Formats: sequence, C-alpha cells, structure tokens
Amino acid sequence: MARIVQKFGGTSVAGIDRIKNVALRVKREVDAGSEVAVVVSAMAGATNQLVEWTNQIARLHDAREYDVVVASGEQVTAGLLALALQDLGVDARSWLGWQIPIRTDGMHGRARITEILVAELQARLRRGQVAVVAGFQGLGPDSRVTTLGRGGSDTSAVALAAALEAERCDIFTDVDGVYTSDPRIVAKARKLDRITYEEMLEFASQGAKVLQTRSVEMAMNHRVRVQVLSSFEDTPGTLVVDEDEILEKQVVSGIAYSRDDAKVTLVKVPDRPGVAAAIFGPLAEHAINVDMIVQNISDDGRTTDLTFTVSKADLARAVKVLEAQRKALAYAELKPDPNVVKISVIGVGMRSHAGVAQKMFSTLANKNINIQVISTSEIKVSVLVAEEYTELAVRALHTAYGLDAE
Repeated sequence: MARIVQKFGGTSVAGIDRIKNVALRVKREVDAGSEVAVVVSAMAGATNQLVEWTNQIARLHDAREYDVVVASGEQVTAGLLALALQDLGVDARSWLGWQIPIRTDGMHGRARITEILVAELQARLRRGQVAVVAGFQGLGPDSRVTTLGRGGSDTSAVALAAALEAERCDIFTDVDGVYTSDPRIVAKARKLDRITYEEMLEFASQGAKVLQTRSVEMAMNHRVRVQVLSSFEDTPGTLVVDEDEILEKQVVSGIAYSRDDAKVTLVKVPDRPGVAAAIFGPLAEHAINVDMIVQNISDDGRTTDLTFTVSKADLARAVKVLEAQRKALAYAELKPDPNVVKISVIGVGMRSHAGVAQKMFSTLANKNINIQVISTSEIKVSVLVAEEYTELAVRALHTAYGLDAE
C-alpha cells in the first residue's frame, strides 16, 4: 500500500467549490488504496489579510502573537477540507502543527523544523484515516505556535513526507509542472517529465516560483520524491528526483530569470586589504544578502570599482548602509540600479560539457545585449542584463540551447 503526501496551495483551496474539488482528488487516491496525508495552505489571500490586520494593530508587533494570527488561515482550510472529505464518506481528521507535533526552533516568522513526531499519525493512516495537516506552522521550544515563513506549506509537506517515509510528495498548484522556461514568455517552452533536485533548487533560487527553495533543499537532503501537478487539470506533472533516476541528462534543462535583483556599484574604492570586508560586513549586519559580485581594477592600480547585487526589496536599505559608511570606505560614487534582471542557464549536463557559457555569451552578443555581471556554479551560469531585454534574452537562449518544443 502506497503512502502519499499531497499538498494543496492557496489557489487550489481558494473557495468552497475548490476545496470540494480537492476532496474529490484526495478521495480518488484513497479509493486507489493509498494511505494519504494532506497538507494545506491558507485560502488564497487569507494570509495577506491576516498580515495586514496585525500591521494595523501594531506596526512593531510581538512576533509570537503575529504567528498565532497568521497561522490561523491554514487551520480554517484544514478543518473545511476534513469536513468536505467526511461529507464524501472518507474518514478524515484535521491536525494542527502543535497537535502532531511538528517541532521547530524558536525563530518566529521563519522557524525551521527540527523534528516531527509521527507515531500517532502513522497509526491513523494505517487504519485508513486521512490526515489533513495545516501547513506553514509548528511548535516552538517554548510551546508557542511558530510559522515557517511565506511559502512554508511546501516545506511542511516535504518534511512530513520524509518523516512518514512516504513514497512521494505531490505538490498541487496552479501550474501543471516544471517547464524549460516561463511559458508566459516562451511560447515554445516544454514541460519536463523529470528534473533533478539540484536543477530544481537552482530554478527555485533563480526566480522560478513553482516550488519554495527550502522545500527543495529538504527534499534533496532526505531524498523525497516530489511531483508537481496542477490542481485544475488531470495531466501528468513533473517529478523532482535524484540524478540517478534520470537516464539521459540534458546539457541544459532550462532558462530561469529573476526580476527581484538590483545592482549596486561603488566607484573608485581604495584597493587595499580588508576593503571587501568593510563593504560587505555592514550589509551582513543589517541582514542584507549579497549575490553576484564583480570587481574591476582601475588604470592607476590604486582604486577599484566594485559591483554586486542585492534583492530589490533591500536596495534602499543597502544604499543607506553604504552611505553611512562613505567616509570609512572612501569611494567616489555610489550607483544603485533597480532596472536589471538576472538570467540563468541551468543543467546538470553542464558538469561534463564545455562551451555552455560561451554559447550564452555569444547568443546575447548577437542580440546586442550587454552583460553587466556574471556568476557561475557547477550546474548554472547567471548573467545580469538590463531589464528591458528580459524577454528577448530568455527566448534567444531557449532557442540557442535547443529547448524549443517542436
């Protein structure tokens, strides 16, 4: 008998009719003989409303009470889905994070799961009862409700699948799988049957919104097979699996892009030991993450231009921090630029094939697109270009690497 964890996101449970549709999907899996645990998000828009209410009550709110409020959205969905399943004749019971319990650290608002005690849940599943679990929430060391951060229901589902030793974790969302690129930009994008954990992690971290990054990391660490499916269509999805399960690996699996980055350039920074630490240390102290970095030495050899990227949401804070350090850093000029996009070529086949980066650079050059910053990893090459070239660059690269659907 297969044990399956199913996760349904906010758009999948956006109203009563959709919750009833989810119940039918769950019943189908139960009727097929599977043991089923279901993880649900809050109804679409519910979490935003709860966050807004907490901000209206107190801008500087207690993070512990914030978690109590925002975790309530998933509680409503779990109860409603359990009722819908019962109405279909399916034995079902809702579970909140603290009832299982899903134990976390004490970092309210972005807690990390430390342990899931599933003995009682397993006993119920063996008896044929469906467990409907509220995602996104857990129980902290002080016995307070914690939340895992936005998108945390994906992480809840994968962690539960690992703890239950489930055959796979099915993530139902508003897309029907993982594509070689964004179908809204690339009409010829193809749906992938399978993708490796490493590739999916790069896709998630480089702008693709299909799965939350932490959930992919957890799936990779615990070797949980994840399937991305549509809540609204009965079509095959995309399996996220170990590299060994993919027999024929593509050199490049897809093209991702992110509009969430901004560029910062410090002009004529004194070129001396410790200058990088003096720049990036204060940024780190203010919890500002830096991604791509490039350094150019000036003609006189005494100064350097330093360019790096931060998230657009952090740009104003980064500028403020660097301006406060201007006397100590002694740079000539600070140039922030939010009008950039990061484009990434991703594929595990890049490990054993040369020329992938060169093809990217020549393709962009042929389209007269200037590359501002470059960064690489074992299975990814990323470049920063002007935002106005996003669609042209993504389409050109998709074609260049032979990813277009025939």
